[in-house]
Amino acid sequence: MATSRTARRPDALTLEVVELIGAVVARYHEEYEEAAAGHTLTGAQARLLSLLSLEPLPMRKLAQRLKCEPSNVTGIVDRLESRGLVERRPDPVDRRVKLAAATAEGRRVARSLQESLRFAREPLAGLSEEERVALRDALRRMLRED
Repeated sequence: MATSRTARRPDALTLEVVELIGAVVARYHEEYEEAAAGHTLTGAQARLLSLLSLEPLPMRKLAQRLKCEPSNVTGIVDRLESRGLVERRPDPVDRRVKLAAATAEGRRVARSLQESLRFAREPLAGLSEEERVALRDALRRMLRED
């Protein structure tokens, strides 16, 4: 038996918002891929580097966050390491675990990637601070897990 939550059809406004969110996501990914290519990186390499610019992470956690197999993460880390953007180091808490960490150059490239994303910056600049706060808060509510 379907619950009222799953049985109810979305209204036209909800459908339009879903379409617009999809368009925003597609445009973001397109620009992200272009920005990555500008640094001779694949999108996956750029995403991994961005994660590591925030904090060193074990390979397993990287795979979970990127939603891919650990063996794929190993290959990506290998390629970034060969370019001097990432390094492996022992976890200070558990020396059996290897952490991947962005090097100073890796953090610089990750920052440059973020700064080159015109898509996020230009349309948001046209919104007032109040509108940006409302958008941020609405997106946070949407992402909150029940």
